[in-house]
Amino acid sequence: MDSSEMKGFLWKFNLFFPLVLLLVCLGGCSHVSSNQVVLLDTTTAIGELGWKTYPLNGWDAITEMDEYNRPIHTYQVCNVMEPNQNNWLRTNWISRDAAQKIYVEMKFTLRDCNSIPWVLGTCKETFNLYYLESDESHGIKFKPNQYSKIDTIAADESFTQMDLGDRILKLNTEIREVGPINRKGFFLAFQDIGACIALVSVRVYYKKCPFTVRNLAMFPDTIPRVDSSSLVEVRGSCVKSAEERDTPKLYCGADGDWLVPLGRCICSVGYEEVDGSCHACRSGFYKAFAGNIKCSKCPPHSQTFVEATSVCQCEKGYFRADKDPPTMACTRPPSAPRNAIFNINETALMLEWTPPSDTGGRKDLTYSVICKKCGTDTSRCEICGGGIRFVPRHSGLINSSVTVLDFVSHANYTFEIEAMNGVSELSFSPKQFTAITIITDQNAPSLIGMVRKDWASQNSIALSWQEPAFPNGVILDYEIKYYEKENEQLSYSSTRSKAPSVIVTGLKPATKYIFHIRLRTGTGYSGYSQKFEFETGDETSDIAAEQGQILVIATAAVGGFTLLVILTLFFLITGRCQWYIKAKMKSEEKRRNNLQNGNLRFPGTKTYIDPDTYEDPSLAVHEFAKEIEPTRIRIERVIGAGEFGEVCSGRL
Repeated sequence: MDSSEMKGFLWKFNLFFPLVLLLVCLGGCSHVSSNQVVLLDTTTAIGELGWKTYPLNGWDAITEMDEYNRPIHTYQVCNVMEPNQNNWLRTNWISRDAAQKIYVEMKFTLRDCNSIPWVLGTCKETFNLYYLESDESHGIKFKPNQYSKIDTIAADESFTQMDLGDRILKLNTEIREVGPINRKGFFLAFQDIGACIALVSVRVYYKKCPFTVRNLAMFPDTIPRVDSSSLVEVRGSCVKSAEERDTPKLYCGADGDWLVPLGRCICSVGYEEVDGSCHACRSGFYKAFAGNIKCSKCPPHSQTFVEATSVCQCEKGYFRADKDPPTMACTRPPSAPRNAIFNINETALMLEWTPPSDTGGRKDLTYSVICKKCGTDTSRCEICGGGIRFVPRHSGLINSSVTVLDFVSHANYTFEIEAMNGVSELSFSPKQFTAITIITDQNAPSLIGMVRKDWASQNSIALSWQEPAFPNGVILDYEIKYYEKENEQLSYSSTRSKAPSVIVTGLKPATKYIFHIRLRTGTGYSGYSQKFEFETGDETSDIAAEQGQILVIATAAVGGFTLLVILTLFFLITGRCQWYIKAKMKSEEKRRNNLQNGNLRFPGTKTYIDPDTYEDPSLAVHEFAKEIEPTRIRIERVIGAGEFGEVCSGRL
């Protein structure tokens, strides 16, 4: 092929190429992935690229318009007939932006050298890619030895003359990594060493992990590390109206992919998740707790008229207790208890009633009983004093019954029974209760009057009182209830006494005590007396009491011993003398009389032996108990003496 034929070939090649390029680009030359940041794309350039060529007759710039009237810029070279080609094409300065590692994507076509005649020694099927880092964008002279080689680029597929005839060009795409780059920018250079090549497009980009929202957390654009084996940890920030549940994290991989999601955010109260964001609950709905749950419709008897509500407001007359969850319906106080009845005996009054017909929509129903003592005019009543007792208690009752103790006889009582629940205290409406009036037994004993303290020690108090004027029966005993003044509402003790006096022991020194006393007859208990306050003594009072007791005991002991000695001497002297004087004078005579009369026995009578007729009492005993063995009879002691002698006790 002569030079004229070669020029014709090259002209035909250059003329045909733009048409093929147009068809190729219609297939999607400018597709960009979401994780790529493009620094240069020749397919989107509007004006001339303005790249530099060295020498000037090496690479040719060709611009065509596609069907959308958009320019398509290409660079072509096909100096295959001459050896030792060294044609350079250098881009303009490219800013690296935030990247350290960039990617160069090249789309090109390359002619198969075997399809070109007479060029076996000079035709090549590769070209070289170089780069130069620079902080300056202008004024950089082209010096090939300053550029660093990236790689030699070879075509996977090359086209032949037949492909030209069929109007088919095979497009190659090669991507190379460049970096790390430390300067502000860089230049790219393409070196042709004798290939027939058309550079269809050049795209320069770097990869990033793009902005994303995961688990209601936002993660910004993140540049991967140059080292592809390490990940970049990124902490996310919650979207609007959301809050952290666990610290949200993602890891940015070298290829711009987000990996290993950790933690999460949740929508705040009053907001729900919709398509990856938090939206306010609409009117009539609420969300009380933070979390990825939907808004709920307001519970019964509650409503809301604004958006983003965390709790619905109760309707008029309905309430929500402090411990009630927002999911619970609003409730109201219960109605009054019904059908109150009583049963009374001498000591106790049992009150019973039926639960209210309306519990207010709650289950925490309790009862309280208020006692009022009334006179003849029932409209003028006063709260009962502390003497009356309720078992188990007067308020917070779970069961619909209570026992009343220590009430006073001859009294007119009114008991008000109220039902309550968890919202009763929140209502300003009048309380709903049922009342029952009871007149206590007229035959019960009257109250104890004045109580006095006789003496007190550190641990004891002696009390006494008078019997009531109208006991209405025989007094069986007294009940004394007492407690420390400081612990009046905590506990009390009680003791009993048959007499109108008592010594209460086991008390604390120098402590004030309150005493109530009531009596018991066959008809039951009286009411408790009024309060009486007495104080135990201290250590000084105990010493004085002990000394007085010792003196009394000592005096009584001495007097008793003296009296005992005198009486003993008197009986010994007088008794012995009389016995011996008279015994001798009368012993024979009495013995004769007894013997004479001894044979006269009458049925049902007992025979008695007068020991005065014997000088020795032992003889009289043996005479009386002849049927008993003598060795088993003995006189134990003399138990008395009189005008006629001693009185002895006998033992078998």
